[in-house]
Parts: sequence; C-alpha cells; structure tokens
Amino acid sequence: MIGSRNDPCAERDARLLRSSRWPWLRIPPSGLLLAAQLLSLVLYPLMDETHSGRVLFGAVALVVVPLAVWVVNRSPAANWIAWSLAVPALLLSVAAIAFDRPMLLAISSTFEALLYFYAAGALIRYMLSDDCVSSDELFAAGATFTLLAWGFAYLYLVCQAIYPGSFVGVVDPGRPRRWMELLFLSFTTLSGVGIGDILPLAAPARVLVMLEMMTGVGYLATVVGRLISLGVARTVRR
Repeated sequence: MIGSRNDPCAERDARLLRSSRWPWLRIPPSGLLLAAQLLSLVLYPLMDETHSGRVLFGAVALVVVPLAVWVVNRSPAANWIAWSLAVPALLLSVAAIAFDRPMLLAISSTFEALLYFYAAGALIRYMLSDDCVSSDELFAAGATFTLLAWGFAYLYLVCQAIYPGSFVGVVDPGRPRRWMELLFLSFTTLSGVGIGDILPLAAPARVLVMLEMMTGVGYLATVVGRLISLGVARTVRR
C-alpha cells in the first residue's frame, strides 16, 4: 500500500490530468488521439466511393491532424515543425475536395504522412524519455501504432498516384486501390500478420512495404518490449 501511494507513475498520471485542457474528460492526450483514430477507422468504410464520403474523409482529417499536433505539443518535440506540416495538409485536403483534384489529394497525403511520422517519432521519444510507465504512455503506444499505419497508408496513396498500378488486389485487379484497401494493407504489414489481399507490384511500392515491415518489427521489439518490461518491474516493486 505504501509503495502504491508513492508510485511516481501514478503521481505523473495525476499531474498530467490536472494540467490537461479538459481535465473533466479523465483521458490523457494520447488517449484522445487513439480514440479519434479508431473512430475514423470505423467511419472510413463510408468514405470510399461517394463525394460525400470524401467530404467526410476531409472532415475527419480536420479533427485528427490538429489532434496529432496537440500530442506533439505535449512532447519534447518542436511544435512549429508539426504545424508547418499540418497547415499545408489541411489546406490542400480541403482544396482537393472542393475542386476534385486528385493530384492535390496526393500532395496533401504527403504532408499528412510526414506529420503522422513526426508525431509518432515524438511519441516514441516521449515514451523512451524515462523509466515510468504511465497510463498516458500506454495510450501513446497504441496511438503511435495507428500513426505509423496511417502514415504508411498515405505513402501508399502517393505511390499509387505517381506510379499507377503499384498495387493489385484480388477484387478488380485493374483499378486503383481505394483508401480503405491501402489502410488495410498498412495495418497487416505493420503488425506482421500478412493476411492482406493487396499486393505491391511496382518496385517503389515494394520498397515502402519492406520499410513498413522493418518499422513494425522494430517498434514491437524496442518500444512495446520496453514498456512491458518496465510494467513488470513496476509490479514487482509493489
């Protein structure tokens, strides 16, 4: 009991919630980002084909991208870099929807990919900055995984725009892959499950897939493994 009262990780969680802009939510910033990503994952099947779906896709980006910037702002990373990526991503995304320009969407996807990778790097730096496993860091582990998956999915979208035919699927192999299909490919590749029905054909696409494989293995081995070991050590100390 004494150890739990003086637990620095629990004290850190309490300080984080008190310093939050919305302390009444009782959810750490990384938890909000993870919740927004999972909510958008549920909504994405509605966005694949219709114009209203693309508008909804842009609306989700308007929420998720600033939230990613907010998470970076609470980490040691430089916030101005995040905003320099977020602002062009948002403006180009809105312009692509308004004027129906696929190339603008590809450019905005490039900025969003860079932003998500930068936010993921900032969260990894945050999780490796001390030996304390707080609830915010556990949420950050999940949020970082989704940020990496979204980042590579955006890169796949850019690759497909630059190199048509980069990806082929079991269903309608001749058409470009939709966003949901590329996101599914990204999740299966990053997690190492490998059950996807989408295959990379062009050399740049295969390079991106190999890089995501290496990223997924490295993330699970280093970051997640470290959090598990620190969590076990915290339990033993109690």
